[in-house]
Amino acid sequence: MSGIVAQGVRRSFGAVHAVRDATFEARPGRVTGLVGPNGAGKTTLLLMLASLLEPDDGTIRIGDVDPVADPSSVRRILGWMPDSLGAWPSLTARESVITTARLHDLSAEHAARRADDLLQLVGLSEHAASPARVLSRGQKQKLGLARALVHGPAVLLLDEPASGLDPEARVQLRLLLRHLAAQGTTVLISSHVLSELEEVIDDAVFLVAGSVVDPGAGPADRTYRVRLSSAVAAVAAVAEALGVPPESVADDRGDALLPFADESEAVEGLRRLVSAGLPVLEFSPAQSALESVFLSLQHPATSPPPATAPPPATAPPPPPVLPAEGAGA
Repeated sequence: MSGIVAQGVRRSFGAVHAVRDATFEARPGRVTGLVGPNGAGKTTLLLMLASLLEPDDGTIRIGDVDPVADPSSVRRILGWMPDSLGAWPSLTARESVITTARLHDLSAEHAARRADDLLQLVGLSEHAASPARVLSRGQKQKLGLARALVHGPAVLLLDEPASGLDPEARVQLRLLLRHLAAQGTTVLISSHVLSELEEVIDDAVFLVAGSVVDPGAGPADRTYRVRLSSAVAAVAAVAEALGVPPESVADDRGDALLPFADESEAVEGLRRLVSAGLPVLEFSPAQSALESVFLSLQHPATSPPPATAPPPATAPPPPPVLPAEGAGA
């Protein structure tokens, strides 16, 4: 089975050091999230993994293959979905998938069958005869995914695959990625929507200023949201029930926001709120674990990262069909 191993990968463009030190592993049968702010080097790193850009230094292995020394072999086992579809605007969706399949040496008959199956899978069957140039942003993303899957790759690289998708299509995409991972595919996905990313990934790679960083272990302070009945002033009531200064509790549109060191402290806090007779409508983390780690890496002096990684995703269901989307949506 094929995974991804990167060791000390670097890439510069003149004086700009896009990727400074990328060392990580993405394992088969798991979905790995590539997390970082704009300009962190995520797309540059993905291009090097996809054999489309040569690193200045370091080593990459896709399975046991070096994409620099043998890009053709890598492309036989790798599916690449860029942030935007950039080829063949005059071809129909079906012709685009068939052409991609033929480039991967599928026979004409096999390519046609594969195109029909994949367009059905991603919810584009109704637009099979539409030129790519008239498809909406979300439909182009679905077409890009179909093209990336056309040769049944063992490794899948996805750069912002949910961009432009409606909420239902995003859910179906997550289910599809979990299904692919269950079949043994190595999936590496870059996304800015951290709350959604957390629902699909097993592992996370954090890229900051071009370097892969370890979130480390430390205090696990995490902000929780407390929503009370609208008849109660949440900040004052929560502060009084917990015996903390009112200034330590923030107000967010009537909800109270306050930090707890760990889950045990949060549970005790909730118990005290209920025991005080407060009408608690909601008590939940204000940020996902992935968002908390990301923000702690962005602001290490004020918000140390939690000690635990995001929880594993649940077992995947059978492969879904992404819902069809109207043109121009």
